Amino acid sequence: MVQLTLPKNSKIRTGKTWPKPDGGKRLKKFQIYRYNPDDGENPRVDTYFVDLDTCGPMVLDALIKIKTEIDPTLTFRRSCREGICGSCAMNIDGQNHLACIYGIDEVKGDVKIYPLPHMPVVKDLIPDLTHFYAQHASIKPWLETKSAPPAKEWKQSIEDRKKLDGLYECVMCACCSTSCPSYWWNADRYLGPATLLHAYRWIIDSRDEATGERLDELEDPFKLYRCHTIMNCAQTCPKGLNPARAIAEIKKLQVERQV
Repeated sequence: MVQLTLPKNSKIRTGKTWPKPDGGKRLKKFQIYRYNPDDGENPRVDTYFVDLDTCGPMVLDALIKIKTEIDPTLTFRRSCREGICGSCAMNIDGQNHLACIYGIDEVKGDVKIYPLPHMPVVKDLIPDLTHFYAQHASIKPWLETKSAPPAKEWKQSIEDRKKLDGLYECVMCACCSTSCPSYWWNADRYLGPATLLHAYRWIIDSRDEATGERLDELEDPFKLYRCHTIMNCAQTCPKGLNPARAIAEIKKLQVERQV
């Protein structure tokens, strides 16, 4: 079930149903969350009909078509359209996805689209990711070294490089963190799956020389240990990554260095 952070004392109301396109034979109904903080009204769900014969195959294609041809006020983020930038993350049919790589035909029945769960909503399908990005910055997602820099580059063996597979591919879309109940209730202190995945990526990088300091920073009842391994993060990741495994590996390292 979708969980949303709504304005105080607000309820989602039934919005406008837009006319069906003329001559459309393969129509798909889209029910889309709408919220404009400037009009002072409660959020609503508007209904649109898209002719699949004149639309691309992905959910983002339908959103662009709706904005271009039906309702120019519909607001959402998008950029690369290739599952690389993470901009178009949203809740589709009850689960977080990247709209640009999620097919319309993967949804049985009406397509219900909401912003990412438990995030403040800026407008319509755009969540406020300020806190999410601040948490990512807090783990220092860059190479920390104390040795004198080499003349050309920090070298790494093929074996050590392979350790980063399944970690560096994260596009920071926030699908995993916003599907995590522990993050919903403890986002002020729990770093969440995405940030901890990136933290592990730098902890195990053979070129990094701040492993101890990084582990010290994560040795906290809330920053790391709010993860209860329910695996929502791995299930919803559009890149097929496993943040829960990365978190478990950090916990393992914390134990090993104390033995």
